Amino acid sequence: MRGSSRRTAVDGLMRWNDIDRHFMRQAFELAQSAFRAGEVPIAAVLVHQGQVLASAHNLRESRQDPTAHAEMLTIQKAAERLRSWRLTDSTLYVTLEPCPMCAGAIIQARIARLVFGAWDPKAGACGSLFDIPSERRLNHRVEVLGGLLEEECQAILQSFFQAKRGGPAKDEPFSAE
Repeated sequence: MRGSSRRTAVDGLMRWNDIDRHFMRQAFELAQSAFRAGEVPIAAVLVHQGQVLASAHNLRESRQDPTAHAEMLTIQKAAERLRSWRLTDSTLYVTLEPCPMCAGAIIQARIARLVFGAWDPKAGACGSLFDIPSERRLNHRVEVLGGLLEEECQAILQSFFQAKRGGPAKDEPFSAE
């Protein structure tokens, strides 16, 4: 069961807009690239003032690096580009709910807003298993909105892991239309 702090557009508390859909589709396209490359199909896009600062998909397999999550790579690229660890007033779009490591990095980078696709009941740290961004004892708050393109983001992950287990998978998985 997902955490009580689960926030979605369905709740009526927050709404996705056309900009959110546009950038989440970009993240989904990157996740498709990860799928084709044999990486877990998770991707992230960081946006500031309507412009993409950085984007990446998971590279854990090719780098054999447990920290090479899409969110971490995207945050690192954006900080390097801006020459600042403070990524204030930015929005991070991710195809899967961030894990504890990535949720911590999002807070440390002072990212203002997080929009993600699929919920992760096994490792999600933004409303499912944990809710790190809502932790009141931390010095930064992140607006979190989950579930945008949820079905597509879930389906590509399921197809990837089904193929890893020897089952059939689609060559060109899914559309974010």
